[in-house]
Amino acid sequence: MDFRFFRAMITGKTGNIAISMIDRNRGTTWAGRKALEIDPDLLTRFAGIDPERVIFVTGTNGKSTVSNMITHILRSKGYKVISNSEGANLKTGVAAALVKKASLSGTVRADYCVFETDERYLAQIRDQLPCSNLLVTNLQKDQVQRNGDPDFVYRKIAAVADKHKMRLFLNGDEPRSCSLADHSDNVVFYGVSRHSMAFTKDDTFVTLPCPKCHSRIRFGYYNNDGMGAFKCDRCGYTNNNGREAAQYRITEADFDAGTFRMGETAFLMPYKQTYMLYNYAAATAVCRELAGITEAESAAAIRSFKVPEGRIEEITSGSQTIKYYRFKQENPETLQNFLSAVAADPEEKVVIIGFGTVSDYDPYYVNSFYAFDCDYSVLKKANVRKYIFVTDTIAYDAANCFIYGGVDPSMIEILPTSDEEEIFDAIKTCGCSNIYLNVKLHMYEELKEYARKEM
Repeated sequence: MDFRFFRAMITGKTGNIAISMIDRNRGTTWAGRKALEIDPDLLTRFAGIDPERVIFVTGTNGKSTVSNMITHILRSKGYKVISNSEGANLKTGVAAALVKKASLSGTVRADYCVFETDERYLAQIRDQLPCSNLLVTNLQKDQVQRNGDPDFVYRKIAAVADKHKMRLFLNGDEPRSCSLADHSDNVVFYGVSRHSMAFTKDDTFVTLPCPKCHSRIRFGYYNNDGMGAFKCDRCGYTNNNGREAAQYRITEADFDAGTFRMGETAFLMPYKQTYMLYNYAAATAVCRELAGITEAESAAAIRSFKVPEGRIEEITSGSQTIKYYRFKQENPETLQNFLSAVAADPEEKVVIIGFGTVSDYDPYYVNSFYAFDCDYSVLKKANVRKYIFVTDTIAYDAANCFIYGGVDPSMIEILPTSDEEEIFDAIKTCGCSNIYLNVKLHMYEELKEYARKEM
């Protein structure tokens, strides 16, 4: 055994034990980071990994949820699974998961490995860790400071697929990820048929250039922002890369009953958000193809699936229920999903919106460009009493996005602060028990802690 690898494993495992004694929820990357500092080739040295039983899950939205759901279904059938389920999706997070579960000699004893991987780091991870399967959830505008145009990320993923001849699991209803089929001879498509929450946009909204000929893509309808029935004006490129239908397609989605079908199998959906349908379809497809788990078996497992903590949460404070939807800055799909959730609830409500400073990478900055891609017409009959826009950086600009989208200015209140006490006071005095909250995660955590102290 290489001495550097042995020392890296000792350091990582010792660190994991020490951190877990302090707080089991911390240290998702520390062990991997330290181990890689000692041995930069760490990922190449693990033994017992069958590439056919390893899958990477990447894409703009849904990586954590889908990888967790795949892991949940596999484990429900008794399989031993290694995954970076805490959501640490860089090279350090994958390394940490393997260090934690492998033997001291580096032998991996698991039936399957499921790793969420950041789009930009996918190539770096795949160059060192053998893997034959890649799931791409979708490729959309996101973190412009880091990613630039989403087609830049597309080219990076396409290069990985070309180089490593991977089997691809692709969203057949999202133009960019769907067209990655041109880079593999082994492709599995999944998708969702039109449902009651589908919507359209007029021609004033930009879509995206065709990934094949760079002409305009048009959507007949959207099941989710950027996903639906699409076709290129020039070359005719359409869903499922021109195939008749996706192999795994959800039909008959009934959000009131909380059910849908895939083929002959009826599913219950524990989460009724529109974007979750694509997550259900993706996880079911992977588990069928990788492990032979039937749709009925996946349906049974999905009933007990819980989304990763912090994605969808509720706070109860007195007579008020605050519904928090994790907001991914710079991403129109997550904002559109929030708007759809607001519109789907028939009860009267107050909506809190908090666009803020993007502080993931230096230098920090603020923008609202992504909000102009969203369709606000879904809010016309949403029974919203008031919209309150918060944060000290961009509250007025965020409100303008909604006004341009058709929201009545008289329903808008501006609270240009990031102070959790002021925001919580506004919630308490708004005169409504049903609150929808859309702010950055750190602000939500501060509000949650403040609410706990108040109670």
